Amino acid sequence: MEFSAEQIAGILHGEIQGNPKTVVNDLSKIEEGKEGTLSFLSNPKYEEYIYGTDSSICIVNKTFKPQKPLPKTLTLVKVEDAYSCFAKLLEMYNQMNQKESGIETPSFISESASIGENCHIGAFSYISKNVKIENNVIIYPNVYIGENVTIKSGTKLYPHVTVYHDCKIGKDCIIHAGAVIGSDGFGFAPNEKGEFQKIPQIGNVVIEDQVEIGSNVSIDRATMGSTFIRKGVKIDNLCQIAHNVDVDENSAMAAQVGIAGSSKIGKNVLIGGQAGISGHLKIADQTKIVAQSGIPSTVKKAQTLMGTPGIPIDDFKKSYFGFRKLPYLLKKVQELEQKIESLTK
Repeated sequence: MEFSAEQIAGILHGEIQGNPKTVVNDLSKIEEGKEGTLSFLSNPKYEEYIYGTDSSICIVNKTFKPQKPLPKTLTLVKVEDAYSCFAKLLEMYNQMNQKESGIETPSFISESASIGENCHIGAFSYISKNVKIENNVIIYPNVYIGENVTIKSGTKLYPHVTVYHDCKIGKDCIIHAGAVIGSDGFGFAPNEKGEFQKIPQIGNVVIEDQVEIGSNVSIDRATMGSTFIRKGVKIDNLCQIAHNVDVDENSAMAAQVGIAGSSKIGKNVLIGGQAGISGHLKIADQTKIVAQSGIPSTVKKAQTLMGTPGIPIDDFKKSYFGFRKLPYLLKKVQELEQKIESLTK
């Protein structure tokens, strides 16, 4: 599908500098631009590439002022925020290239399941009893949907996603390949013999609207009640969310984060990769946790934490500066000990 600079500017409410009739039919990075493609420039670090790019159209900020002559074949579309505008175009491009619909065979759909309009169900998918799937849901091949699951409109489940019984998924969610929603929480109690006895996990998982869950994420069902993933939360690949955790709105976590049972994560919390959060604690709204940090206790106010146990980042940097000097300090102490010893002889 082709778009002209004039059409793109209309969609983004931008201003054209160059030929409004210039046409593009694909996207490219500014440093890899080709004729007939659309690129964008928002980070000044990449400005050098715009002066030699072969892209036909480039989206830039209105504040952009070229320091060198631009290629004669390049048309600019100037907008308020080039990054967010390009993201908007990427979403449109993605939607146009993913318009699956209909039910492929072989697949199993229970007679008691309800399937909305314009849905796509890929081959070898299994839809259990009393499942309710609303309009415009896309389910790729080899997906398992357990009994009494609800999936609201516009949600997309990639191959090999497993959704256990009684879980609820909101509107416009994206769940990537291999994710498991609603598996049993890690609940065991030792008996009088010292053996571990399984505690039944009878709750569910509730995923609200506009949540994105990365590949191979595991979100455990609650022991009782619900594990909550609130509106707008973004979870990267390979994260583990334990039973009864509540992740509040618009929080995000990078890959391999682990959150232990019954912890409450506030709104707009950012968690770096491989960070670990202990169970039964609360993380304040707006908190930032640096990658590989360990959080063993409740965080009562917004701050940036680093290290294990997590401490304010400025304190960590000071401590690390001291840690790096330990070999030198140890050597100085040994020298002083030798001097003192020689004076006492």
